[in-house]
Amino acid sequence: MNRLSLPSVVLLFSFVAPLNGDEVKIPVIKDGKAQVIKELEDSDYWIRHDLWVETEFDSDGDGRLDRMHVSVTRPTQTDTQSLKLPVIYNSSPYFAGTTGSDESYFWDVRQELGADPPKRSEAPSIERTGTRPIISKRHVKDWLPRGFVVVHSSAPGTGLSQGCPTVGDDPEALAPKAVIDWLCGRGKGFSDPLGGEPVEAYWCSGKVGMTGTSYNGTIPLAAATTGVEGLEVIIPVAPNTSYYHYYRSNGLVRHPGGFLGEDIDILYDYIHSGGNEQVREYCNCHVRDEQMKANQDRATGDYNDFWSSRDYLKRVDGVKAAVLMAHAFNDWNVVPEHSIRIYEALQKNGVPTALFMHQGGHGGPPPTDMMNRWFTRYLFDVENGVENDSKAWIVREGDKRTEPTEYADYPHPEAKDVTVYPVAGAPQRGALQLKPVQQPTTETLVDNFSFSGDALAQAEYTEHRLIYTTPKFTDAVHLSGTPRVKVRLACDQSAANLSVWLVSLPWNTDKNAKITDNIITRGWADPQNIKSIRESEALVPGQFYDVEFDLQPDDQVIAKGQQIGLMIFSSDRDYTLHPTPGTKLTIDLQQTELTLPIVGGSLPLEKQ
Repeated sequence: MNRLSLPSVVLLFSFVAPLNGDEVKIPVIKDGKAQVIKELEDSDYWIRHDLWVETEFDSDGDGRLDRMHVSVTRPTQTDTQSLKLPVIYNSSPYFAGTTGSDESYFWDVRQELGADPPKRSEAPSIERTGTRPIISKRHVKDWLPRGFVVVHSSAPGTGLSQGCPTVGDDPEALAPKAVIDWLCGRGKGFSDPLGGEPVEAYWCSGKVGMTGTSYNGTIPLAAATTGVEGLEVIIPVAPNTSYYHYYRSNGLVRHPGGFLGEDIDILYDYIHSGGNEQVREYCNCHVRDEQMKANQDRATGDYNDFWSSRDYLKRVDGVKAAVLMAHAFNDWNVVPEHSIRIYEALQKNGVPTALFMHQGGHGGPPPTDMMNRWFTRYLFDVENGVENDSKAWIVREGDKRTEPTEYADYPHPEAKDVTVYPVAGAPQRGALQLKPVQQPTTETLVDNFSFSGDALAQAEYTEHRLIYTTPKFTDAVHLSGTPRVKVRLACDQSAANLSVWLVSLPWNTDKNAKITDNIITRGWADPQNIKSIRESEALVPGQFYDVEFDLQPDDQVIAKGQQIGLMIFSSDRDYTLHPTPGTKLTIDLQQTELTLPIVGGSLPLEKQ
């Protein structure tokens, strides 16, 4: 039985002969960048075809090596002139469709901490989309006219690719590796998902670059960790580099921004567009249920081997390709630590690396000219000096994303830690000062998920959060790096969420306010995990514990006249589980502190 429920097919082409026999020079380089070539612009003169590349794994248990569906778009000159060109490759689990915006099958976040979650509904089936031989048209208009071949593939278990969606496990790295091996003449390509005629990438120069955003940005990093020969450069945009960091935070169940109740098994259902019913049943049972649901642990949020196997930081030593990381400091879907942690590790390993960061939300690639320099340098072997450019490119507040400011590195080399300490003021606002509190002082808050973080930050008077503010700044303050908090707390229950926001006050209530006007950064932690991220330990009611953790990395200039506010609360309505309101947290201010990475190492504070 044909497992894809498809008739046997042959390689599909669309091909038109060139208008004349003149040779085309590829590439054309100016200022270290590949230029658009007039003869390559007309899409009527592109060759499009698709095929299946055989991998080294059998993730769906059918006894056959899984094959990935691949589509190619290339200039006709790769045939008429026998040109061998480099490839820009994009892989995704989304190309064939998803379950869409239906959140009825998400986990119910109305759950007590430490308890088993309520059962969730079955996900709807996906109506697979796409017309062969084109999987996707992304990147084609940008790069093919500059002399690149553009290749797409559907990730395992999606579209017409075989296998199961394993979401971060080995097949998601080995699948693009197999495609790169095929592009470089080492792998096997076929005209059919079963059997078929051999297909060769005779038009590939043996050099491949990858890019993509979000999940599509994760896959280039996954491929690079295999060390596959021929993958010369990757530009991951907002990549998810650890599924634990995506769905958990310091032992606490935390959902990605905008997707309350999502977890890794939900993502599996969201993308699982491939396979017939027999294969689907196997994948659902052995991957989603026996691996994901059994090990994701929505009761405690603890780290374990399941999560460890889906952390690319642990595989980063395999990366040989040059890497331009791109992310946003205000991405609350894939939070910025995902890229910062990889950037720092690659630097230590001596990999050619740079960082592009902007002030917006999820997504946002580097400027095309910047990407062009990287692709030109490593795919056309043009010595344009990109490896000697500034290491950090950060879009400043109010600037266009195409106009980043250069810095020697990230964090800013002149950033130094400045520690501030809270002064009592509940249920109104307390203060932040440069000296520790001298007298033992405690303040109490009451958990209630009904109030959003935005509302709590703006409230003048509430028992549901504690907030402490610096005096107004007499000059702008440049934060660059990773803030860190230490909170000494006691709880009247055996478990509690702990959420911390840094906000810029006064709060800008204008409907056109930018996210940087109000929220600086955030962080979340489980006080039950202070000894080990792998094991929760029930809190003893009334006993004090020191909970210390990083907030999300940032690089932001806080304007003159503003104040930084440290807000401590329990359940974060948009990110954490929602236990029954009423849990009380008592904070020991004398043993609580906030450390800020400040360029210049001082705070210009208005005297009080």
